Amino acid sequence: MKPSLLLVDGSSYLYRAFHALPPLNNSQGEPTGAVYGVLNMLRKLSADTQPKYIALVFDAKGKTFRDELFERYKAQRPPMPDDLVRQIEPLYAIIQAMGLPLISLSGVEADDVIGTLAIQAAAQGMDTLISTGDKDFAQLVNGHITLINTMTNTVLDRQGVMEKFGITPEQIIAYLTLMGDAADNVPGVPKVGPVTAVKWLNQYGTLANIVAHAQEIPGKVGENLRAAIPLLPLYQQVLTIKCDVALPCTLLDLQPRAPDVAALRQLYQRMEFKRWLADLGKDDNPHSTPSPHGGEGGGEGEKTAAAPMQPVAFETPGSIEELQSWALAQRAATTLTLALETSDAQGRANVAGGRTPGATGADYMRDELTGLALQTGEGAALYLAFTDVLPRDAVLSILRPLLQDAAVEKRGHDLKFALNVLARYGVDLQGLRFDVMLESYVLDSTATRHDLAALCEKYLGAPVDDACAQRLSALQRLHELLWPQLQKIAPLKKLFTEIEMPLIPVLARIERAGVGVDVRLLNAHSEQLAARLKQLEDQAYQMAGQMFNLSSPQQLQGILYDKLGLPVLKKTPKGQPSTAEEVLRELALDYPLPKLILEQRTLSKLKSTYTDRLPEQVNSVTGRVHTRYHQAVTATGRLSSSDPNLQNIPVRGEEGKRVRAAFIAPAGYQLLSADYSQIELRIMAHLSGDARLKHAFAGNQDIHKATAAEVFGVKLEQVSAEQRRAAKVINFGLIYGMSVFGLAKQLGVPREAAQQYMTLYFARYPGVQAFMERTRAQARQQGYVETLYGRRLYLPEINSRNGQLRQYAERTAINAPMQGSAADIIKLAMLRIDAWLQQNKFNARMIMQVHDELVFEVAEQDCEALADAVRRLMTGIEGLSVPLSVDIGTGRNWAVAH
Repeated sequence: MKPSLLLVDGSSYLYRAFHALPPLNNSQGEPTGAVYGVLNMLRKLSADTQPKYIALVFDAKGKTFRDELFERYKAQRPPMPDDLVRQIEPLYAIIQAMGLPLISLSGVEADDVIGTLAIQAAAQGMDTLISTGDKDFAQLVNGHITLINTMTNTVLDRQGVMEKFGITPEQIIAYLTLMGDAADNVPGVPKVGPVTAVKWLNQYGTLANIVAHAQEIPGKVGENLRAAIPLLPLYQQVLTIKCDVALPCTLLDLQPRAPDVAALRQLYQRMEFKRWLADLGKDDNPHSTPSPHGGEGGGEGEKTAAAPMQPVAFETPGSIEELQSWALAQRAATTLTLALETSDAQGRANVAGGRTPGATGADYMRDELTGLALQTGEGAALYLAFTDVLPRDAVLSILRPLLQDAAVEKRGHDLKFALNVLARYGVDLQGLRFDVMLESYVLDSTATRHDLAALCEKYLGAPVDDACAQRLSALQRLHELLWPQLQKIAPLKKLFTEIEMPLIPVLARIERAGVGVDVRLLNAHSEQLAARLKQLEDQAYQMAGQMFNLSSPQQLQGILYDKLGLPVLKKTPKGQPSTAEEVLRELALDYPLPKLILEQRTLSKLKSTYTDRLPEQVNSVTGRVHTRYHQAVTATGRLSSSDPNLQNIPVRGEEGKRVRAAFIAPAGYQLLSADYSQIELRIMAHLSGDARLKHAFAGNQDIHKATAAEVFGVKLEQVSAEQRRAAKVINFGLIYGMSVFGLAKQLGVPREAAQQYMTLYFARYPGVQAFMERTRAQARQQGYVETLYGRRLYLPEINSRNGQLRQYAERTAINAPMQGSAADIIKLAMLRIDAWLQQNKFNARMIMQVHDELVFEVAEQDCEALADAVRRLMTGIEGLSVPLSVDIGTGRNWAVAH
């Protein structure tokens, strides 16, 4: 979101950074980790939200009015660690040198300053985003005030508060008062946890009403409530954020100032923040997000000077005749940069060619084209907003020869969106040559998001607004910056020109083709899921002995840990018992309620994401569902999809199969599924060069049985089903960097046994172990790994002193070449199959790409011919020393075909 005002809970940031990062010091022994952590979070948040006004608010030294009200307030808290105290002065100095407003007011807490500013902004109709990890701020949420927790990347608006806590924001103060707050040493009502507090508030509405009906509440908890009544007003006052603080500034004073570059340079030198210092030296832009790596092509040379972006001087024809004259004058044009303007059904503008449409909700099948901007290489620029004088159809008719001329190279951002929108108006956009979104993505997939706003912030050090003039200028400058860097690295240039850019029209055809869905089947499935979910809820209430919100982590915590006394296997960063999926899975081995909760979550997600949502996503014109494929999202090169997300439909399980059964072929057609078999293991065999692994694939053996025979020392024909299953876990676990502990957990065996399996595996496949060791060493040395086709994944944490971060980077280093190579291979297959379909005018079309699978819609009489062609083209991709294998199936629906 892009709020008018961003308020950062600086004290929360400070403690989180101090405890989350390993102890970092400069060469003089001065601690620097908390400073680095706060600034890193702040720079990213600021770049993501781009607020007009901002304030960083910190607690001041000394007591506050709450200490006078309640002498035990925070009395249990230890003093601030000395290493943290020493970092406050340089942190404040850097923030102020960055030109960011900083507030620290004695007598009140940072919460009160933030609350006062937020309420003042809301009164003026300004949208405010509060960045904090403190649940107390939920009491402030309203239509203009939203919370964001950057550690968990969760956003809480009014609906979010209700989903998380089971109550409204207006009830949060009462909720905190009843439960108390251990962090603030406020006791609340003894034995009242989140479940009881929510139950009372849902029944009685307010704290005053709960007190009024206290005699009705039975048992020990009722006694505790009645005993606590005299103290509840005090607790409530202590826990209420004060929103009428007399402030030394107004909202208008919170605009960022120009940074003091000289002061920043001195401070970065003192802290030894070398990368930020280098960035500062390049463009004097302290607000840009630091590059995650150095080296060739993606890091140290990536920014230009942050000069103000100059808008393009446009011609705006006043008549069709003037437009015809402009178009006639461009007959010799060789390049054309374009940006579209569209609006949705409600008339809200979507900036196509600006931010990534997939991220903003722009819909290529429904949005109306309302205008466009063009600039030729000769400098002639045109802006058109369609009117009665310049009607869309007449304008496009005049511009069609230029747009469809393949000899005129087209440049833009997210050209696939432009191609799809223009296709609906009869314009076949040709000559796609440079998409700056993909230039940035291929250069470094993880350096930034790849929407236009993020690219301008990172590479140009300047924001971009929605005006076509500025967008065209930004597109041109980004291309002039990024393309030379790609040209320096031959594999990346080839990847861009031979895979990613040619894939744009292929994906566009798949998107426009869409897929048929059986709405009646989905509706029936949805009703059955609703009935099953009701059964699960009733069973959960019986197991818990009370009603509760199954979707509320806090209420679930209260049931599982407070009431049922289940063991706490893991805690959240805030010290609360975790209800994350992996924790519930482990608990489900011994306890029935966590197992039931997992089933409820799975079915609820299926229902909300697919059986309820898919019928709503059927296009009223085509009668089909049209997903959006994203080329510039995943780190490894894999495609992702949204609306609907085809990649997340469960592969295993009856319910996932039933969702796939709703994807259907029209009468006279079949769906044909072509799925690469064990492609990542085959890539491992090639990359490692392991003789036994390559021999198994060359002989078309069942690789899991072959591994089981090697690891367990039995003949191939004697491998049991259990041994094959264990070998499958080992095969896939190792390429995903699974530890001995993880392997033991997956196999359900002691850690010693898992270690023995792993030792045996590497003894039988020494080439795999050598490859892993070689890859880790190369990653540490050069900072990145590569796929078979030269795609790079940078690993900024590969040499981190934080063991967890370093180990994660090492696991990624092993897996990324395989996952990325698989992504490149299926993209090459898509290109070749699409070309074959276009050339042969075959009665079939590609309609989906999911993981390692391609799905086609083909006339029944042509199924066999298409299967032969698809198998030949998919297995014929060059580059591997082991054969590729493809499983092909057909059927009237996707479940049968898959």
